[in-house]
Amino acid sequence: MAGGFLAYHEPGIVDILTIISFFFILSLAEWISARILRAGIVGQIAVGIIYGRPLADILALDWQETFLALGYIGLILIIFEGGLRARLDLLKDSFILSMFGAATGVCFPIGTSYLLLYLGFGYGAVETFIIGAALSATSLGTTFAVLSSASKTIDLAQTRVGAVLVSAAVIDDVVGLVMSSVINNLGGLGGDDNVNLGWLIGRPIVASVGMALVTPVVTKYFFAPVFRRYIEDHFARYDHISNIFLMVLVLSAFLTIAAFTGTSVLFGAFLAGTFLSYIPSTHPEGPFVVLSREEGEREAHKSPTFVHTFERYLMDVQKYLMEPLFFASVGFAIPFVQLWTGKWLWRGIVYSLLMIFGKFIVGIWIPLWAALPIKRLTTKQRKTRNEGSNDMAGGSRDANQQLVGSASRWLPALLLGSAMVARGEIGLLIIEIGYNETPYVTEGGFITGVWAILLNTIIGPVAVGLIVTLYGQRIADGEWGLQPSE
Repeated sequence: MAGGFLAYHEPGIVDILTIISFFFILSLAEWISARILRAGIVGQIAVGIIYGRPLADILALDWQETFLALGYIGLILIIFEGGLRARLDLLKDSFILSMFGAATGVCFPIGTSYLLLYLGFGYGAVETFIIGAALSATSLGTTFAVLSSASKTIDLAQTRVGAVLVSAAVIDDVVGLVMSSVINNLGGLGGDDNVNLGWLIGRPIVASVGMALVTPVVTKYFFAPVFRRYIEDHFARYDHISNIFLMVLVLSAFLTIAAFTGTSVLFGAFLAGTFLSYIPSTHPEGPFVVLSREEGEREAHKSPTFVHTFERYLMDVQKYLMEPLFFASVGFAIPFVQLWTGKWLWRGIVYSLLMIFGKFIVGIWIPLWAALPIKRLTTKQRKTRNEGSNDMAGGSRDANQQLVGSASRWLPALLLGSAMVARGEIGLLIIEIGYNETPYVTEGGFITGVWAILLNTIIGPVAVGLIVTLYGQRIADGEWGLQPSE
């Protein structure tokens, strides 16, 4: 540094070739693992392990830290896109079911952790809670990446099971990050008895619930009417530019509010996406919307949707740069060499299998929910019933639909359970906070938890890829599949 500016100099040839090889192998590993395992993120995590400090430490530390920061922006964009593409009607219809699924996905990992780690392996009670909390969170980034990669076969975001998955993963993610905040705060008490422990624990909970309740209310009754009446028509003259400005402002605002109120910025990113997906008047998207000529002419004068703008200007940089850096940065954070200690190896594998069950069991709610005598009809079921009432064969066709639905409910259950398995960045964040910031988590507990996080993050997406490849169309055509727009 000279004269208040960074002196420009040419990077060394070793640095240049290292960076080139990193990005090339990152792309190649994604392609290979997508072809073999049906989950490209596995290859990206492996490259992060190899190039980062866990194994060969090929990248300089400052490069790893830079890529970690860029990767986190990629994670925010992944979740923001998920909010933009979310079907709000399906999220609303599936909310209660998602709550049951999310509660199961939090309670089972923590409860079974006490059975194995506390009663079986003799770990401490608080240590077991921290490790179980790390394994109770579902990786939002991995969830939306899986949804995106599966879109070549079916658009899971437009399915009923996809809506349940997104809602449950978001809730689990928020709960996990609330617990991470609590664990971090408890670790920093330093014996201070004057700290308001209730507020310390309650603040992230209140902030998360508050944002979840306030956002849809003010969006529906204030921002959406104002936007549609006074702003939307003026957007047409600036096309994508106005959308970009509003997307940046809204995303930045939600991230800031989430950070300063004490909840997760990832939750803020998802809410920002859903906010932008709701405020415009209805746009013709999906295969179930047919416009008349007059409606088409009116739509032609409106600005592009936020999804269209995202696809045109942000999709490529997210898919080919930011998202790979995010999953590589997950690899940077895995203590790969320490994993291979004998006792921690077998304990980690046993615990990993238990934690797969702890999230996979969430899928059981689909057949249970379908068996309940009182429940709301889906949009597809209402549409089928209305069509069936118009002719003599309607009753038998509706009965046939119920028979087919009953026979294939286990496929979306398998899909939901498998998609909830990945822990990824949230699990690593929580367990590293517990290990580095508190006196409770031992090295053995840390390694055991990391084993479970790593194997779950690999096995979950692989299972989803296989299920979608083999049974994707059957799921899409079934009761829990693609739903027509209201």
